Amino acid sequence: MKLIRYGQIGKEKTGVVIDGKNYDTSASGEDYDEKFFETDGVNRLASFVEKNKASLSLVSDSERLGSPIGRPSKIVCIGLNYAKHAQETNATIPKEPIIFFKSTTSVVGPNDNIMLPKDSEKTDWEVELAFVIGKKASYVSKEEAMDYVAGYVLHNDVSERAFQLERGGQWAKGKGCDTFAPLGPWLVTKDEIANPNNLRLWLKLNGKTMQDGNTDDFIFDIAHVVSYLSEFMTLLPGDVISTGTPHGVGLGFNPPIYLKAGDVIELGIDGLGTSKQTVVAYAKD
Repeated sequence: MKLIRYGQIGKEKTGVVIDGKNYDTSASGEDYDEKFFETDGVNRLASFVEKNKASLSLVSDSERLGSPIGRPSKIVCIGLNYAKHAQETNATIPKEPIIFFKSTTSVVGPNDNIMLPKDSEKTDWEVELAFVIGKKASYVSKEEAMDYVAGYVLHNDVSERAFQLERGGQWAKGKGCDTFAPLGPWLVTKDEIANPNNLRLWLKLNGKTMQDGNTDDFIFDIAHVVSYLSEFMTLLPGDVISTGTPHGVGLGFNPPIYLKAGDVIELGIDGLGTSKQTVVAYAKD
């Protein structure tokens, strides 16, 4: 299945995609959140859709799409997880996964604007494959790790490089700004993606291709990441884990290329759809 959430910010309703069209499932009475995943919500939703298929309401194409996952308990990201990306940034190939967090307040819909932070001069793009945890995971073996994955989602890991690399401390300073985690359009359940470790992903800036890679360049594959993270923290249902970005980020160019107001970013992953964000200048709410 392909799960969507749609509507006004903070008032999103749930839906599914059937034969390329969006249908409302809010009558099920559930959001796609921690409780949903923890209680076998995906299978329950499949049964609901099958029983009510003839009466589901069509969602207008004009409706805003929100993040397909309700606010997760955490967003955990893996840095430098593509060999070619590590090379372009002159970084040493990691011997263990590099971990950082994005704030849950950075989550927006797939086509929402990206707002440059106040005083930002080095905001960058990163197309990434993210996956969603389906059940509580602690000290999980690699052999069992994929049993804990509920599905996959397209993620733009927007990053302010000066905040990330020049302000001291952890990378999180440049990763968790408002609007820095566009997710979606869909959460695609695990059964629809045959091999997540072999997916093409790409990103365009103002129509020009900047990133064009494949998850077969992973240093640490998804099973490894699940098992590794579960050694250091409990992963909860609905948590979003982002797996790193391929080569072609703005930081890697000489001279570097950074986002400015008016820029348009388009990105996609095989089987997970596409998203499009316009960059806007900082503005108070």
